[in-house]
Amino acid sequence: MATVNLSDYDKSKITSTEGMKFGICVAQWNEQITNGLLEGAIQGLKENGATDQQIIVKYVPGSFELILGAQFFCESTEVDAVICLGSVIQGETKHFDFVCQAVAQGIKDVSLKYNKPVIFGVLTDNNMQQAVERSGGNKGNKGTEAAITAIQMVALQKSFN
Repeated sequence: MATVNLSDYDKSKITSTEGMKFGICVAQWNEQITNGLLEGAIQGLKENGATDQQIIVKYVPGSFELILGAQFFCESTEVDAVICLGSVIQGETKHFDFVCQAVAQGIKDVSLKYNKPVIFGVLTDNNMQQAVERSGGNKGNKGTEAAITAIQMVALQKSFN
């Protein structure tokens, strides 16, 4: 098990967000967790120069719906990247496995279909405590990591133009 804060990163290696626009698609299910992820993502973007005008936030009911939410962003807005934030917590049935697999595959498919960074910021934890620890607790914030990944991927894509 990791014992470091996963959200630590070298800020000097992050490209400026000037001229970039980000969509954030947030699942409402497990809201306690996804709100923490959203706070981390926004903080990560703003720490690296993004303004409120560069960030659009939209909500979907659950993590499964992040796929279509990301596609709506890609089709309807001029964003350079979409950050998908959700939380799926293991229960007593195989539902967890089906949702996690579908969401990972779907987010990847949208990214490739639109040739745009669509970032997987979805927690897939065994219990609520693990989710709390990874959404702003002692393990850092996966939302922050997703934001930094989005910035880096947009910069990479722009470097090819």
